[in-house]
Amino acid sequence: MEMAKVLIVEGSSDRKKVKKIISEPVEILCTNGTIGVQKMDEIVDEYFDRDVFVLADADDAGDRLRSLFKKEFPEARHLFIDRAYREVAAAPDQHIAAVLLHANIDVHKEFLA
Repeated sequence: MEMAKVLIVEGSSDRKKVKKIISEPVEILCTNGTIGVQKMDEIVDEYFDRDVFVLADADDAGDRLRSLFKKEFPEARHLFIDRAYREVAAAPDQHIAAVLLHANIDVHKEFLA
């Protein structure tokens, strides 16, 4: 079954973190930090007709990833964590849940505090 929403994160710890919070079927892709032109082309080709969200860390590497997506995949929506947390994996579950909910991604109720 093809999921309508795709969430792109940087690392596997980010994926693990958001996976436990999200309560609807969302495909979660890991870029493992950097992403090459070929991989970006594959993502654009495969997901152009889906709701794509980018949730990157609030650091230089995350900014570079966002910049690349804004240029190559302008339809993607960017979700932002508070810069104080720096990393998605380090942000409190409730904060991540609020960010996801604001983007109309359903989350488990226990993370809404």
